[in-house]
Amino acid sequence: MTDKTPAAPPSGDCYTVRRVDGDIDGHTPWTSDDWRRAPHLNVDRFRPESSDHRPRTIAKLLWDDAALWGAFTVEDRYIRCVHTHFQSPVYEDSCVEFFVQPRPDRGYFNFEFNCGGALLASYITDPTRTETGFKAWQPLAPEEGRRVGVWPSMPAVVDPEMAEPGTWQLVFRIPFDILRPYTGALRADEGDVWRANFYKCGDATSHPHWAAWRPVDALNFHLPRCFGYLRFE
Repeated sequence: MTDKTPAAPPSGDCYTVRRVDGDIDGHTPWTSDDWRRAPHLNVDRFRPESSDHRPRTIAKLLWDDAALWGAFTVEDRYIRCVHTHFQSPVYEDSCVEFFVQPRPDRGYFNFEFNCGGALLASYITDPTRTETGFKAWQPLAPEEGRRVGVWPSMPAVVDPEMAEPGTWQLVFRIPFDILRPYTGALRADEGDVWRANFYKCGDATSHPHWAAWRPVDALNFHLPRCFGYLRFE
């Protein structure tokens, strides 16, 4: 069982993560019964440094005994995807991100996915920026990255950039047991509250943009003080 955070505020800062039993379809997140019943949230707080491109991005989460599931859908434009390897700078492409802090006394994880399904992920305990990344952090190992399920709707490479409007989706599955080496004893329980944020970006696209579910007070997604809340139902 996780340590409990204080009760989540009764506002848009809290998202309810619904529990499911049995298999979840990673390929049809918006039509299967489990995904349809999941509430959605909007990733629509754009930083002023963004270009005039404002892609509509929504996300959903579900959980079961073994894992946390997530799904994004993006009504996008200027879609670009050139990074194909684990731990490559996917945030430069058309990208969605999920940052999560399961325990209030530990660090947080960043899971970043480009539209082709490449993943960047690490565990961060001190996000103070340095020349090599962060003051205290550990990239997830390749074997851990391989255990994160990713189902993208776009091909692995989109180059040249697609200037016309298009919609893409991405589903992910994060097993709880790849988090435990970093957080200690951990499993989701009904009533648990975790901290988290969701992002959309495209740093090296022709129309760069930076959007969040809960607003960030600087052009920096690594701000756990700005995270919202996840309540497990």
